Amino acid sequence: MKKAGLIILSFGLIITLFTGFNYVTQEKIVEIGDLEITAEKTNTASWSPMIGIAVMVVGGIIFVVGGKEK
Repeated sequence: MKKAGLIILSFGLIITLFTGFNYVTQEKIVEIGDLEITAEKTNTASWSPMIGIAVMVVGGIIFVVGGKEK
């Protein structure tokens, strides 16, 4: 149980440090017969650092409680 808590704690730290990422999609603008015109569109996925802090708290609780169980 301690390993799971430590993994969740680490994941929460990563979520807190990296609050989002960008990705690129291709969007079709015009299609005339065989001719296609596309454009690249940059999208952003982001989240609040509070989510990462909450995950770290849960991981810390699991780590502490998991160490006391026998």
